[in-house]
Amino acid sequence: MISRRACFRNLLQSLRTSYSSSKIGDYHRFASRASSFLQQVFEPSTYSDDENPGVDWDNLGFYMMRTDYMYMTKCTKGECFEQGQLSRYGNIELSPAAGVLNYGQGLFEGTKAYRSEDGRLLLFRPEQNAIRMKMGAERMCMPSPSIDQFVDAVKQTAIANKRWIPPAGKGSLYLRPLLMGSGQILGLGAAPEYIFLIYVSPVGNYFKEGFAPLNLYVEEEFDRASRGGTGGVKSVTNYAPGLKPLTRAKSRGFSDVLYLDSVNKKFIEEVSSCNIFILKGNVIASPAANGTILEGVTRKSIIDIARENGYQVEERVITIDELIDADEVFCTGTAVGVAPVGSVTYKGQRIEFKTGPHTVSQELYTTLEGIKRGLIKDNKGWIVEID
Repeated sequence: MISRRACFRNLLQSLRTSYSSSKIGDYHRFASRASSFLQQVFEPSTYSDDENPGVDWDNLGFYMMRTDYMYMTKCTKGECFEQGQLSRYGNIELSPAAGVLNYGQGLFEGTKAYRSEDGRLLLFRPEQNAIRMKMGAERMCMPSPSIDQFVDAVKQTAIANKRWIPPAGKGSLYLRPLLMGSGQILGLGAAPEYIFLIYVSPVGNYFKEGFAPLNLYVEEEFDRASRGGTGGVKSVTNYAPGLKPLTRAKSRGFSDVLYLDSVNKKFIEEVSSCNIFILKGNVIASPAANGTILEGVTRKSIIDIARENGYQVEERVITIDELIDADEVFCTGTAVGVAPVGSVTYKGQRIEFKTGPHTVSQELYTTLEGIKRGLIKDNKGWIVEID
């Protein structure tokens, strides 16, 4: 291994050569890169080869934790993505005129890696995230990695960061694939260059309540999405507009916001970070993914599991009155898993629902988590083993 002192000597020699043989502008650019390199060389490293990263796995929340590696590749408009590379986790360089910064030309995905009881490393349906990114990229006028390239990139990134995958039952490694217009564009249009990137963080439960039932507030002033918009894809532009109603709801003690349709204000659509289901008798219903609702991978999986368990499942429009009359309400998503809803507040009225053991949401949660973590045999081909 080359020592830091040797790196420093080599760098000084390169600087001398650059100074004597390059134009002043080239020299300054090289010097700037050299300064950044020197900072990395001589600053204490945050990385370690120790298999134990020193995380308190028993108190893991849902927040960003600096890990070891990220994956990145680029492509120019009209071309395919290059073979990606793993590099140390860190900042990336973007032009101020990048399409994602000026016009919001970006998508993101979310998937997880799990450690099974016998030590295997497992991914859950990553090809579904790849398919959804391709659909979103078409809507946002972007190229996208192939399904195989996406899945391979997720595998590489998870394996490179495997020491950050929590012990079985203690959490998961959240993987965040990003697709963004990185090329410069001044007038409104598609960027000329794109970056596909994946970073990771170990996470626990998404909501601060942990596994306690959620308390939702029905938002009537603000909309999440409208027909013909981007509500059905994971565009980066979908989420910042929801910060104001979400912040307001949390300040009043609620867990999250439940949105209504933008036209009639009487059909339930989606919670700000997850899909929603209602149960009445033996019938489980979820709003149809008709362009304003994101078709979640967890949502799709829960629908399949519920049908196999003998429930009648409907994807259709659901009125707020139907929700008020439901026996159970629960949310699904990659980040939240399956989260029971304890109450919904609508027009000042708080409606409570059945939660706890022996509920349908608990039954579905147990089955889904069992498959994800290798405790229940996977007969559907949902699990991808990576180690």
